[in-house]
Amino acid sequence: PKSQPHASRQYKTCQLKFRKTARIMDGGTSAAPNRSPSEFVKTVLGKPVIVRLHSGVEYRGILACLDGYMNIALEQTEEYVNGELKNKYGDAFVRGNNVLYISAQKKRTL
Repeated sequence: PKSQPHASRQYKTCQLKFRKTARIMDGGTSAAPNRSPSEFVKTVLGKPVIVRLHSGVEYRGILACLDGYMNIALEQTEEYVNGELKNKYGDAFVRGNNVLYISAQKKRTL
């Protein structure tokens, strides 16, 4: 499914503030290990990411928005359970208290 342009515009007003305790990972691809969470998010905003929940479920999609509570908006979202593709969604919203980590995705498979 192709991303809808109007959906992207509504997320541009998101703030990129983070709690100091937020656990954000970049999949070990960082050239600068001491960068802050907000610097990491700026590099992956609009790019493919993997969002892993405490339950073990993963959502893979384009990071449209993330706020200070780690509430996440994804576009072109795919849901994986035990590594198996279960569902495909257009836009998806993930409540921050369910997020274990956010990781940069090396390649986007469609």
